[in-house]
Amino acid sequence: MTLEALLAYAHLLAIFTMIVFLASEAALCRTEWLNAAVVERLAKVDMVYGIAAGAVLVTGLARVFLGIKGAAWYSHNPLLYLKLLMFLAVGLISIKPTLMFVRWRRALRANGTLPDAAEVKKARRLVMVQAHILPFIPLVAVFLARGFG
Repeated sequence: MTLEALLAYAHLLAIFTMIVFLASEAALCRTEWLNAAVVERLAKVDMVYGIAAGAVLVTGLARVFLGIKGAAWYSHNPLLYLKLLMFLAVGLISIKPTLMFVRWRRALRANGTLPDAAEVKKARRLVMVQAHILPFIPLVAVFLARGFG
């Protein structure tokens, strides 16, 4: 029972961390606020976001394979696969902004240039798509945990 509680805690902590850093990206990625310090910070925030996403995946898998219900209980429920599909979608969408933030930082360090407004808007749009998909994953999770599906 202690292991189950610790796994749940670790998973929730990773989820909250992921949400906080995605929200930070959304807040920072605005044309009117973008300066050299923000470009540097976006790259760092995105790195923590990626680490948190990895922790969400690892702790989620730990709950499936080491938790009380076990993999057999989860593997027959289509909601698990819906959760994983939504998480994968968020992960795939996050690749483009990550590459953009890295490119922006490289350009800033090389010649002091900032990205143009259109590119910042594109990155923000992709961050916001992630931010709008992400809240539905825990919704599916609560139904999964209660045996729906």
